[in-house]
Amino acid sequence: MAEEQERPIEILMVEDDPADARLAVEAFKEAKLLNNLNVVGDGEEALKYLRKEGEYAGAARPDIILLDLNLPKKSGTDTLAEIKADDDLRRIPVVVLTNSDAEQDIVKTYNLHANCYIVKPVNLEKFIAVVQAIKSFWFKIVTLPAC
Repeated sequence: MAEEQERPIEILMVEDDPADARLAVEAFKEAKLLNNLNVVGDGEEALKYLRKEGEYAGAARPDIILLDLNLPKKSGTDTLAEIKADDDLRRIPVVVLTNSDAEQDIVKTYNLHANCYIVKPVNLEKFIAVVQAIKSFWFKIVTLPAC
């Protein structure tokens, strides 16, 4: 993505905890990143969103996915596996953003081709720092594919 941001960054956050979702919304506002943050509450909804099914028929393709692991209906790891197995979706960077710091979760998600793993901060100040790091790395340093 170019240094001069021409359009809002499309972010899909897969998060079932409304408090964590609100924290993310506030952190992205504080980071002053021009973005459209769309939040879905489980892995099944995430896949519907990504495949533009039903109510998500007009959804924009995300530039990045923030994925929690502990989700209802379809776990984050199962969702990640489906995303990375799909030829159309696999190039979308998936940042695992979860409460777990368990080594087995970290290894499992990297084995499923997660692009990075971040343990979710517990307060707004630390969450803002994480969002700033995501902004700097994924949208200023990294070159992402157009599709």
